[in-house]
Amino acid sequence: MTTRTRRKLRDTANAYSLLWPNLLLFLAFSLFPVVWTLKYMFYKYGGIGTTAVFVGLDNFFRVFRDAIYWKSVGNTFIYALGKIIITIPVSFALAYILNKKIKGSRLFQSLIFLPTIMSSAVMGLVFYLLFNVYNGEVNRILGSLHIISQPLNWLGADHAMQTLIIVSIWGAIGNYMVYFLAGLQQIPSEVLESAEVDGATGFKRLWYITIPMMGPILKIILMLAIATAFNDMNMVLVLTEGGPFNSTMVMTLYAYKFFFPVSASESSIPQFGYGAALSFVSAIIAGCVTILFMKFAKRLDDVY
Repeated sequence: MTTRTRRKLRDTANAYSLLWPNLLLFLAFSLFPVVWTLKYMFYKYGGIGTTAVFVGLDNFFRVFRDAIYWKSVGNTFIYALGKIIITIPVSFALAYILNKKIKGSRLFQSLIFLPTIMSSAVMGLVFYLLFNVYNGEVNRILGSLHIISQPLNWLGADHAMQTLIIVSIWGAIGNYMVYFLAGLQQIPSEVLESAEVDGATGFKRLWYITIPMMGPILKIILMLAIATAFNDMNMVLVLTEGGPFNSTMVMTLYAYKFFFPVSASESSIPQFGYGAALSFVSAIIAGCVTILFMKFAKRLDDVY
């Protein structure tokens, strides 16, 4: 064995010695749960202490007959669309303003980013108190400004989805603002200065120079926003538990409830098989949305 071969083998062994802890964690906490879920999609199984009974495709037939699930799919699209179409423009606007090195911009960046690192449980509890019908601060402020004449039930069937979207936007703006700031700071100053010399100032420079050059990172941000919105569950669980009357039920939370029943009104016996089938169908739906977005983004690249 030559010296070069020994060195190559040693380098390979060192690389794998660094990779194997992460690989082990990936196998244990990512790959194994996926394989386990794929297996039990075809079983009726209530967890430890129960017998798994093979039922074939019955769980999937039940999914397609489940009106509540398909309502949760519609709610998921409403929630995701409402969150994305507001969060992305507002995040970009804040990043664009704060990128101008105005006085106190670092402090504002920190304050706007702060909700991103807050616990969903804490954030949900705080907003539950703020949007309380009778003694919540939101109703009190709106009433004192004579915007409303009587308290609104922000977490009732008529307004719960709008309230969830507002809370989720508040929690997500700081995260995407940081991504946009990173993208804006990668634009060469020479390009902007040349555009200004050519007469492209203000909105023209933003529209024709800045936004097109942000294209690659914008696609990544939109991909992350879509994936996050379709998998959001914690805030819904803490704030409304999918109610009232399933008006805020999203598909990931609906599947979760069959693995871990969260309220006394539900069966205390998990339905792992049906939950696994729901998770699989939900993943297919989210995957289709992602593929459509990627095709749309590719066509934009071809155009521009």
